[in-house]
Amino acid sequence: MKYKVLITTSGIGQRLGEITKYTNKALVRVGKKPSLAYIIESYPIDTSFIITIGYFANHIKEFISLAYPDRDIKFVEIDNYNGKGSSLGYSMLQAKKLLQCPFIYHASDTIVTEKIPEAKENWIGVFKGKDASQYASWKKINGKTLIFNDKGALDFDYIHIGLVGINDYKKYWETLEKLYKKNLSNNTLNDCQVIVSMLSDGDKFNLVSFKQWIDTGNVAALQHAREQIADKFNNLDKLEESIFLFNDFVIKFFHDKKIIQDRVKRGKFLKGLVPDIEGATENFYRYKYTKGDLYANVATPSNFNDFLIWTNKNLWTKVNGINPKLFKRKCHEFYFDKTKKRIQQFLESNKIKDRENIINGEKTPSIEKILQKVDFEWLADAEPYRFHGDFILDNILKTKNGYCLIDWRHNFGGLLEAGDIYYDLSKLNHNLTVNHDIIHKNLFSIKIEKDGKINCDILRKNNLVECQKLLFDFLKKEGYNTKKVNVLTGLIWLNMSPLHHYPFNLFLYYFGKLHLWRAIGENK
Repeated sequence: MKYKVLITTSGIGQRLGEITKYTNKALVRVGKKPSLAYIIESYPIDTSFIITIGYFANHIKEFISLAYPDRDIKFVEIDNYNGKGSSLGYSMLQAKKLLQCPFIYHASDTIVTEKIPEAKENWIGVFKGKDASQYASWKKINGKTLIFNDKGALDFDYIHIGLVGINDYKKYWETLEKLYKKNLSNNTLNDCQVIVSMLSDGDKFNLVSFKQWIDTGNVAALQHAREQIADKFNNLDKLEESIFLFNDFVIKFFHDKKIIQDRVKRGKFLKGLVPDIEGATENFYRYKYTKGDLYANVATPSNFNDFLIWTNKNLWTKVNGINPKLFKRKCHEFYFDKTKKRIQQFLESNKIKDRENIINGEKTPSIEKILQKVDFEWLADAEPYRFHGDFILDNILKTKNGYCLIDWRHNFGGLLEAGDIYYDLSKLNHNLTVNHDIIHKNLFSIKIEKDGKINCDILRKNNLVECQKLLFDFLKKEGYNTKKVNVLTGLIWLNMSPLHHYPFNLFLYYFGKLHLWRAIGENK
């Protein structure tokens, strides 16, 4: 049977709060992919899709062009997706001309894992849940009559999940049109109101109950979805970027278009060490999926030295032709200016006053006084090297033939070809202490007592503790300055603090502050 699927992505996704500040709700990562990808892949490959777009419309179109270039997908731009009269019903009406056939309406925040029936009859997708406080619901009377409830019903049988099959499409559009014309400013007009009206006219709808329903429409539901989805994986999410893993390729998203441009250019400079880039748009790029083990999972003292030797030989090579004064100035800006900006960002967003603290029993001056004691001229006195820029174990794959580096930094102080090797070394040192897996399991602590005393601690894997010892043995053997690595590691934690979630942001700030204070006192 020939039918189409309507997916509405035009809304602003306000129930997800700041998570949708930089992109569309349908592109928020759930497991390895965004909800939009799970929805599209739940239908046969020859399915025709109509997708309404509005909020961050270009993000939807760009993602589709990279992820599903061969799928039959048409877009309908919604002129009013957030003003007076905007509604799900209004957005659906804009797609009416392209849906003059049986169709399935699939909300962009609904994922189901079972086979979705065709639109051979009118049906309503439901889930037998226990809490309808955030959802519309249905009650079945005498096994036949359907009673609709708005959000918050206590007496209900099934939750409405935003997945509906429409066989009688002419009646559906006729009913929706009438409801819309009755009140052009109705912001609540939706599929349920159309169905209720059709039911009152004697039209029949069957209930299709799904055993698993994954909702991604609000913050709590999204968190639960990430825990229950089959292909979940650990990733320290940031609001302005995301990563999506497919079978044969990976797609990276950045809200900042300049990052995409620089990443693609740097991919050429790092050719042979990073995956081949297969395509790019303004906010996304796609690269070939490389098979291997995430080095964060397989790093051991027995293979870590070989890894450092490989990196020293293949990645960290000197770059010629860059003016020494220019490079030193770039290093100074990168370490001093960026740090000052990030710390100010953290303090303001968390409404924290910069003052002396007792951290883990040690008197620690204000961050302003600590930074005054950091010799940034000494830190910036570096030579240009080919670099990765986010050199952590989670960005390294151990392959059959060596290693593959992923998620490289877009630039170093604006420079694409060269950076400071000490930044890579310090990033690696940071990650051997603050490991992503440990953070995801919340195996860190930050306690701020009433008297202002602060205690912060983190669990560490023994393998990584041993690897860190080997790293410092390597630094000494190769003639690197270990104090510089320790100072930069403290600065890295401070710089990370405004970019991450609560309470990890507090941990990073106070942990970084303490370790920077300790590092500048080395060898005294």
